[in-house]
Amino acid sequence: MSKKPDNVVYDEDLQVYNAKSLAFGTNITAPKIELTDISNWKNNTVSKVNHLLSARFENLQEEYKKLQEQYEYNQLIYEAKFNFEPIIGNTYHLYKKADKTTFLSILAPNECNFDYIKSFKLNVDQIWEIVN
Repeated sequence: MSKKPDNVVYDEDLQVYNAKSLAFGTNITAPKIELTDISNWKNNTVSKVNHLLSARFENLQEEYKKLQEQYEYNQLIYEAKFNFEPIIGNTYHLYKKADKTTFLSILAPNECNFDYIKSFKLNVDQIWEIVN
């Protein structure tokens, strides 16, 4: 088959003239196709997404720091000396001896003269939580 001129819209696969079925104009008098400028939308969206992701990242960093601190305190408590079985929900106090070893006690800081570190409660998951 011979090549059709550029201004003729012919689908060679289907062997039909299909100018009427296309979603855009196909002749010289058809309206000009103009691309929408989305650069402002992209810039605003990128800024919003970056802000959102940055905030989420900072939250995760803060949560990680808290988790790491909780891990370190739990490790310190479980390595400390104590001769009783802690009761869930009760407050206990962590102290340091002169030889740098630690021990857990039921005595509050105002009831003794030990080197006080922090107070903790044992939760149902057997994780020690800081008492403020």
